[in-house]
Amino acid sequence: MGNGKALKEWASAVKALEAGSQIFIMRKGGIVEETRDFQVESNDFFLYPTYEHQRKELLKEPYRGIIDETLVNWSAQDTHVTIHSYARMVEDIEVSDQEKLHQLFPFHIWTENFTEERLKWKRKNPLHIMILRVYMLNEPIQIEIEQAYMGCKSWIQLGASVPDDSEMTPVLNEAEFTAQVAEIKRTLA
Repeated sequence: MGNGKALKEWASAVKALEAGSQIFIMRKGGIVEETRDFQVESNDFFLYPTYEHQRKELLKEPYRGIIDETLVNWSAQDTHVTIHSYARMVEDIEVSDQEKLHQLFPFHIWTENFTEERLKWKRKNPLHIMILRVYMLNEPIQIEIEQAYMGCKSWIQLGASVPDDSEMTPVLNEAEFTAQVAEIKRTLA
């Protein structure tokens, strides 16, 4: 099925998505996309964990330990990265208002400060709340780290084929997932 796109995200956030403790990510745009707005380049993508720029003070207290867990086997000299999950974007909700963002607080691992900064950055642009159905790959894939994956870009093209449903398992079952989405949408209504 051709090459799979991947979205780069902090390893700790990827872990939270894989654990089902969060079902969305927030985006304004990677720094390389500075000149144009963040674009949703694909509705289906691998979750590519990044390790370098994770900052504990941006995560709520109970989740800070996840950063240490992600770093246990990581080294800046690594030549490969292991990808464990795949995501399908179910909905892209734009939030421009602080109060709405505040109401989403129980649904994610970030601190208030982090989300406020995200919203304020490039003020005229809304924050994308991308609701994801996350799947664990039955066989994690090892990807060789290429120069092209480096830097602050959100999307990268991997030389891995897109998994089909038989090769992955949803993190949350249909009922749990639907209930969480409904809850988030009720909060934002």
